[in-house]
Amino acid sequence: MRYEIRYQPSYALAVITLEAGERFRAEAGAMISMSDSIQIETRTGGTLGSVLKRSFLGGESLFVNDMVATQPNSQVTLAPALPGDIAAVEIQPGRNLLVQSGSYLASTPEVVVDTKFGAGRSFFSGEGLFLLKLTGPGLTFLSSYGAIAAIDLAAGEAHIVDTGHMVAFDEGMGYEIRKAGNSWKTTLLGGEGLVCRITGPGRFYFQTRSPGGLLDWLVPRLPTQRSN
Repeated sequence: MRYEIRYQPSYALAVITLEAGERFRAEAGAMISMSDSIQIETRTGGTLGSVLKRSFLGGESLFVNDMVATQPNSQVTLAPALPGDIAAVEIQPGRNLLVQSGSYLASTPEVVVDTKFGAGRSFFSGEGLFLLKLTGPGLTFLSSYGAIAAIDLAAGEAHIVDTGHMVAFDEGMGYEIRKAGNSWKTTLLGGEGLVCRITGPGRFYFQTRSPGGLLDWLVPRLPTQRSN
């Protein structure tokens, strides 16, 4: 399998090239185009319990699509629904990845996608109470609204991130929800809301734009229905 990510960071497109017999797994609706030699097998992607958790608690689709190549050099292109970036992340054995709901795009079939309780951080940011837990080894593609940036933290080093901008981070990193300012007045009126304090060691990924920010900008500008 080979891959290339094009048109970053605003309208990223993942181009996956498969040899005969190879397969790649993607969220339902992520496929943009594919070679005629690609066959799609739709499946639940796990046990009934894990699939239901991933769908109803993690905010993901009930089904995933396995793209199976029947000939050499078969290609499939994938992209997220929102304009933004795609990042390819190698998941190493024993180094699981926690992903914000909606940021999982695709992976090699050996990557196990499950859910993990996300405490208050995701709940208060309006993006679901659960995180997706990705277990390798394998390759996964993360998607974002805006560009994806990564920061490595040393042991004990901490960083503050707006909750709506989190994409993913290594399992085992410390994280907690907290006020953006020293008081609730600053938090509620200063426009920053609640933030996540994440502590190393490990790597975390964030997106340069927030879907919540897009909605805050868009909704007041939508036409309203007038009553007669």
